[in-house]
Amino acid sequence: MTTNQTLSVTDLETVYDALATAIDQVGSDKKELFLVKLALLNANALGDAELFQQQLNIALQDL
Repeated sequence: MTTNQTLSVTDLETVYDALATAIDQVGSDKKELFLVKLALLNANALGDAELFQQQLNIALQDL
């Protein structure tokens, strides 16, 4: 049985700050490569391709 866990607002802010810092650190020439690598690592950690696809679809909304 899988349980959905969510982050607190404080933890989301921490993740956002870490992500923004990492994106700045890699620079604009490697930003896309970094984000793809991060997405693949997180998809693997998630362990559910269908759930990853759902998250991908949500992220595509309202850009």
